[in-house]
Amino acid sequence: QVQLVESGGGLVQPGGSLTLSCAASGGTFNRYIMAWFRQGEGKERERVAAISWSGSNTTYADSVKGRFTISRDVDKNTVDLQMNSLKPDDSGVYFCNANPGWQDYWGQGTQVTVSP
Repeated sequence: QVQLVESGGGLVQPGGSLTLSCAASGGTFNRYIMAWFRQGEGKERERVAAISWSGSNTTYADSVKGRFTISRDVDKNTVDLQMNSLKPDDSGVYFCNANPGWQDYWGQGTQVTVSP
């Protein structure tokens, strides 16, 4: 059974940084596309960043390009999201996502709040 556990959320001031981590288990993750999504209050869930199974290809939402970096450790089955220059609009619940091609798996989410 696939399990994704996020950590690293919290309260940070505008301009600050946070690193989110996702620990994956129960699947062959070296063949999965991994991604981070977020959902702000009253907003739809949106994909923030994604990384290919090899780690060689990454994609980012326009709103976070140049500020966020997604990375993965295939051996440890972890995916990190380094977030810099955070803005209040970055606030929300951040979800780890794993997709082997036929199904989405989700973590429980971790709250990020960017506020003075």
